[in-house]
Amino acid sequence: MAEIVYAFGSSHGPLLALAPELWDLRAEADKRRTDLAFKDGTYTFQELLDLRRSNYLTDQNRIEVRRGYQDRCQAALDKLGDKLAEVNPDVVVLVGDDQHEWFHSQVQPTFAIVDSKTVVNRKFDPEHYAGKAPGLAEAAQGHLPPEDQDYPICQDLATHIIERVVEDEFDVTACSAIPENKKGPIGITHSVGFIVRRIMRDKPIPMVPVLQNTFWPPNQAKPGRCYDFGKSIGKAIQSWNGANKDARVAVIASGGLSHYVVDEEWDQKMLKAFQENDEKTLRAEPNIMFRSGTSETKNWITTAGAVANTKLKMNLVDYVPCYRSEAGTGNAMAFATWE
Repeated sequence: MAEIVYAFGSSHGPLLALAPELWDLRAEADKRRTDLAFKDGTYTFQELLDLRRSNYLTDQNRIEVRRGYQDRCQAALDKLGDKLAEVNPDVVVLVGDDQHEWFHSQVQPTFAIVDSKTVVNRKFDPEHYAGKAPGLAEAAQGHLPPEDQDYPICQDLATHIIERVVEDEFDVTACSAIPENKKGPIGITHSVGFIVRRIMRDKPIPMVPVLQNTFWPPNQAKPGRCYDFGKSIGKAIQSWNGANKDARVAVIASGGLSHYVVDEEWDQKMLKAFQENDEKTLRAEPNIMFRSGTSETKNWITTAGAVANTKLKMNLVDYVPCYRSEAGTGNAMAFATWE
């Protein structure tokens, strides 16, 4: 039977691929927003600035602080890449989210598992980013390759997981073919592309992408449901008896933690729950706290569920609150392993 031998979580926000001098580009986008989610409230940028204005946030936005934070993030990403290469799993199960990349308002599954033969990560297309929010085009090369790249899917494990989670009464969407538009096959979500490009170093390991709807109302799963979904995935992996009967599997959480507004207090609460495998805290957190980019923390919750019945324990590699404005907008970056 297969064994879950390793897991890790990594943020994938645009600031990781932007020089600190360019973080203000993303802050310009923040200033246009009227839906900035912070704790259980929703604010315009000016309202958030009035609420959070402090010497601490002013200090966090000095260029020297940003450069130090970027250095720490890159060092943590390097550690995750080195460790994954050392573990050298046969397959990875990658839990990410789709932000209207494959799925749109016509069809938006809560949980989807990819069981096609391959997926493609499409090369950077300047036309696609024309008119999009400032900074996104500059950051896109963090998850998009210079040329189209196919990623192999472990179809046997993907199909097995789908069948087993359905037995556990999860009505999961099976993605057995790559969706297409007028330009051909649509590229896989950035949550997958960033992990392959930055941590796998463009050497994709056979994978099973698990795509959760964390962003888009009205059908995001609650935290407890994500944890249970992860537990079902973990059981399915451990019962898999594929061609390699002793397959070594790694589980990956892509995304998070708090953003577009950084909430260090909340992040520390979640990280402590992951470190202690505190299922009760993870289940009890109100769903309103998982809005906007912060919702990607649910990918970590699903991963925590997947390893809950193993001997793996979460170790924090680093937590870096990357602020990009004095209103506290930005991306709290977290990097962790389960070993």
